Amino acid sequence: MSGSDGENRASLFGELRRLARTSGAVGGIAARVAGERVFGIRADRASHAEDLKTVLGGLKGPLMKVAQFLSTVPDALPAEYAAELAELQANAPPMGWAFVRRRMVAELGPDWLGRFAEFSHEAAAAASLGQVHRARLPDGTDVACKLQYPDMASTVEADLRQLRVAMAIYHRMDNAIQHDEIYTELAERLREELDYVREAAQMRLYALMLQDEASVHVPRPIAGYCTRRLLTMTWLDGRALMRRLEEEPGQDERNRIATALFRAWYVPFYRYGIIHGDPHLGNYQVRPDGSVNLLDFGAIRVFPSRFVEGVILLYEAVRDQDEEKAHHAYETWGFTDLTRDKTAALNLWAKFLYEPLMQDRVRRIQETNDPQFGRAVAEQVHAALKRSGGVKPPREFVLMDRSAIGLGSVFLRLGAELNWFRLFQDLIADFTPEALAARQAAALVAADVPAAA
Repeated sequence: MSGSDGENRASLFGELRRLARTSGAVGGIAARVAGERVFGIRADRASHAEDLKTVLGGLKGPLMKVAQFLSTVPDALPAEYAAELAELQANAPPMGWAFVRRRMVAELGPDWLGRFAEFSHEAAAAASLGQVHRARLPDGTDVACKLQYPDMASTVEADLRQLRVAMAIYHRMDNAIQHDEIYTELAERLREELDYVREAAQMRLYALMLQDEASVHVPRPIAGYCTRRLLTMTWLDGRALMRRLEEEPGQDERNRIATALFRAWYVPFYRYGIIHGDPHLGNYQVRPDGSVNLLDFGAIRVFPSRFVEGVILLYEAVRDQDEEKAHHAYETWGFTDLTRDKTAALNLWAKFLYEPLMQDRVRRIQETNDPQFGRAVAEQVHAALKRSGGVKPPREFVLMDRSAIGLGSVFLRLGAELNWFRLFQDLIADFTPEALAARQAAALVAADVPAAA
């Protein structure tokens, strides 16, 4: 048997093991949903969602990242499942030193340890695709080495199969939102995250786009120390955002952090058509001066300039209460078969998202005291879409919506009080599709980012 045959068999067995571990949980959902829909049996969804969270939380794979994402997308999953899965934390138990040695030998060769002045045996952090070790180069540079867990390619494919099953089950129960393009987008982005050479290029891209933003810090990949499964980057000192919030910082610091995060996300989007697609709280660190470290560049979305133009058009449509312009904006994004009723339903969501940008004053991102307000709006949108026959969101919409919702939730946690209108206007003041396209093309070439699959 050849080496490649052995690897393929090992990969297949890994996938089968993973399917066995997850299929019971997903199959249980299928049975309960079917029982409720076909036989009128009321399922205890909350209880079963807790079981699902327990099963998924012990897995080293991207399915829990997908679950975290889906919990923020209105109606991607039933509310009970979304509430439980939202609590999943991407902190898998770290692999031991034996794994670290094998991985480093495979990536940098048998003399790998001699290329470092120091290398910690203990993982400094663990996530869904890999773990991070702190090290020091011979020139004294402190670095973070992210090592991908073994057999992650088969893990991703097995997770994606389970995701497709789960989404298909829910679609049979409720077709207000068709998930075909959502799945396609997630699958492509997750497969890209396996390639740390790509992530290193995307890290260079973000350093370039944010080079004039003193409040945002991006690590630098180390040439000669990066492979598809090893990413070595400069170490950034900072405290996890949630830990800093537990210390109850003052309002001024909260506002500085929120402003830095707003700039970190939306300068790349409105000036280059590029967005960081993973607004997870673990991807931010706070420095003593209120500036932030931006981490994890595996999930990056590059948009055509027309899409960004559509985002601004929709803002203008909401501001001016112009339904025709709103319809045009949705079509620019790639929505099809939009009736007046469907457009009106989508406008409910657009008004919710754009509302903080409409008032030229200092305010919180959401001024209602109801923490379920966003969910209530989503349920309104869902009901309206269901009545009108449902929509099929274009794939470009997925990460944009995810980022807007995820970042908005961070601003809520921060309790930031800012003039969101002014922040937004500063970004779009000189927007033209042609200028964005030119900046985007130049930045992608300068950072040597590979083309999307």
